[in-house]
Formats: sequence, structure tokens, C-alpha cells
Amino acid sequence: MLYFVNDYSEGAHPALLQRLLETNMEHLAPYGEDIYSRAAREKIRTVCGSPDADVFFLNGGTQTNMLVCDTMLQPWQGVISSDAGHIACHEAGAIEGSGHKVLPLPHTLGKLSADTVREYFAGFYADENHDHMVFPGMVYISHPTEYGTLYSKAELTALAEVCREFGAVLYMDGARLGYALACPESDLTLPDIAALCDAFYIGGTKLGALCGEALVFPKGNAPAHFMTMVKRRGAMSAKG
Repeated sequence: MLYFVNDYSEGAHPALLQRLLETNMEHLAPYGEDIYSRAAREKIRTVCGSPDADVFFLNGGTQTNMLVCDTMLQPWQGVISSDAGHIACHEAGAIEGSGHKVLPLPHTLGKLSADTVREYFAGFYADENHDHMVFPGMVYISHPTEYGTLYSKAELTALAEVCREFGAVLYMDGARLGYALACPESDLTLPDIAALCDAFYIGGTKLGALCGEALVFPKGNAPAHFMTMVKRRGAMSAKG
């Protein structure tokens, strides 16, 4: 029988479990400094075409999104999201709990358009009272979106240009990024994403791993003391 409740009801890919059994009794460094984690980081840098990328392994998507927003935004800034975005609807106020407001905008089948985002930025800075308001400091998108739609290279490029114009961070939630990359109709590659986004993550939980997401700062632009913030937020795993 086929189940369509979600894509993470089963444990993990059998090959992954077999490899865990084979390496189970090896003595390895903790906190992500083991040889396998280091090798995984190098592989991610290679496939992204980003040799200087900072890569961190975290447990789940909500945790990852919260850490990115918490560390890449200033205290007076919020994050723009589609009003159907995961951070706006299904993360139990995690972003707001870190002190940053989610700024929801209308979408088209889950996607934010560059025109909509530019209009919001322009309207914000044109408002004489904007110093009394939450500054938009980041644009959050999901790829695939919550509707299963995909951004094209042109659409992501246009969003990146708006973010550069207004000095904002472009962040991609990649919980199901593997699906998007495997879609034959998509023209957006991993190196494209690394070139256009300031941060993104490669989801593992929903793509056959036991758990875990790989957070990538492709330009070596991880916030200062990011690992300490991971620890402070209770997101650091001692094993692996």
C-alpha cells in the first residue's frame, strides 16, 4: 500500500542504516568534528561550487530556520515570507520567539514574486514612520514551496536582485530541496542556489536520512560565533 500522509514516516534509506552498522563502534570526535562530518562538508562544498562555504549540521527544519533568522537579523529586523510559508504557519511562533517578526506577503501558488517583495521594501522605506516599525531584513522562501511549486532560475535571480538592492538576506528553506533538484523541468541548480542565496539548507529528514539538515552559508558568511549560537539554542548534537 502507498501512503501519502508525509514523506518521513519511514526510518531511513537501508544503505544509510547499513553504513551506520558498519561504523557503529568506531571512536570518533564529537560535535560534528568527526571524519565523516568533515567529508560531508567537503562534498557539499564541491557540489555547490562553493569551496569557502560554511556548513553546519542541525536536527530539524524549524530549528534551522529559527537559528538563521536569529543570527542573521538585527534585533529591529523581521523576515518577509509568503503568507503560506512554513515559518508563517507551521512553526509554532519559533521565529517570533527569537524576537523577530514574520512579515507575511501574498503569494502565487506558494511563490513570492520579486515585484511583490520590491513593492513592500519600497513602501516601507517611503513611510515617514518606518523608524517606528519592524525593518524587513530577510526574504524567506521555500523550494519547493508549500504548494509543491518550484522557483525558476530567473525568478530566484530577480528575488536576489531585490534583496541586494535593499540590503536584505535571501534565505531558502530546502527541507525538500532534493525533490526540486531532481525535477527534470527545473532549470535551477545547486550552484545557482549557492550563488544567489545568502543561506540555504539541504534537507535530509524528508529525503531518506534518519534526521538532519545541512545548513549552508555559501560565501563563507556564517554569522560570528554561529556554533556558539547553535549550542545556546540547544541545537548541538554531541554525537555526529
